[in-house]
Amino acid sequence: MDFLTNNILRNPPILLGLIAAIGLIVQRKNVGDIVKGALMAAFGMLILETGVGMIAGSIAQINTAFQETITSGATVGDELTDVTFTGQFGGEVGLAMFFGLILHLLIARFTKVKTVFLTGHMLWWFPFIFVAAGVEGGLRGFPLIGFSAILSACYWSFMPWIMRRFIWDVTEDDSFLIGHPTGILSIISGLVARKVGNKERSTEELNVPKSLSFFREISVTGGIVIFLLYLILSLFIPNLIPEGENAFFVSVTQGITFGAGLIIMLHGVRMLINQIVPAFQGISEKVIPGAIPAFDVPILFNYRPNAVILGFLVAMVTSTIMVILANTFNVFGVLLIPLVVTSFFEMGGAAVVGEGQGGMRGAIIGTIVSAIVMVGIMGISVAIYSNTIRDWMLIFGGNDFSLFGTIAKWIADLLSGVF
Repeated sequence: MDFLTNNILRNPPILLGLIAAIGLIVQRKNVGDIVKGALMAAFGMLILETGVGMIAGSIAQINTAFQETITSGATVGDELTDVTFTGQFGGEVGLAMFFGLILHLLIARFTKVKTVFLTGHMLWWFPFIFVAAGVEGGLRGFPLIGFSAILSACYWSFMPWIMRRFIWDVTEDDSFLIGHPTGILSIISGLVARKVGNKERSTEELNVPKSLSFFREISVTGGIVIFLLYLILSLFIPNLIPEGENAFFVSVTQGITFGAGLIIMLHGVRMLINQIVPAFQGISEKVIPGAIPAFDVPILFNYRPNAVILGFLVAMVTSTIMVILANTFNVFGVLLIPLVVTSFFEMGGAAVVGEGQGGMRGAIIGTIVSAIVMVGIMGISVAIYSNTIRDWMLIFGGNDFSLFGTIAKWIADLLSGVF
């Protein structure tokens, strides 16, 4: 189990490369095509991960600076870290992932819900949050593993399937789904945008003067946004800039890093889609008829790149205002920090879905509503996870982790009395 988990399931390039190879083998391709297809899929995933890592590295520093400033140097106890929790319950997480995957594939094989979840790191993180919810609810041993496995399988199977119409409206391509905790935020954004939006005016068709045409390139726009964000925030959060370094040039470097990360990520997206979707058809035809792969949310960014940047900005402003209000009035009994990572990845996906349902207006209003929900469910979840992974939720919550983790905790409370 440790070997399978650490070397394949939690290693997306190898996982996607193996899936591509299996799909090509099932289609009886020649050895050269199998080797090329498997390696190109692995290369595409690694390139995508590298770009995502560069983007996350830039915005994570903002998140850390916010955290250090708001908590005023306060530290979280050892019992509240994801590292110590994994050290104690990592075996349960691994087993829940293993049995959950079996159940997930059985659902795809024998029901009308044909999702096959291929976002590698999320195959670990969902059992992780469900095991933590079970522990908070008092479950241990086999009941804890079974509980977490069933909930993980249900999420992997049903959430991408529920989202499918929203995703296909954006991509106009029903060959893949999105498997990422942006789910509830994207659905809310899409529903709101459908009611209030206007498809006639798209974020991708902005009338930009010729002298400002460079703003049409997502890497340029994203780099400028991060440069300005660092420069402005450095005036209010001095610890954002390393001691002895110049704020202007740190901001320039971070802007360039973010923009380059976007270029690399989108190139990886194109490579991965070009290789894995055709190869996956072999698995769909022979092993799980009608199966549709669910990929990480950056796959979606290539379809409405301007909406991603717009969604990030709107979500950051809206959620930061909500966090300040929540902390000022002690709404949740816990100091919250701005959700920078969630504002880019999850809310970027939500903005794209909103744009697909209601153009620019739908993207903006849908993102605002989703950002308010994001802070609300994050605040509830950090209170729920007070004895296990609160610090992890403060940074990566406000999405499906928070929503379904909270629901799982309530179910665990009911089951713990039985077991």
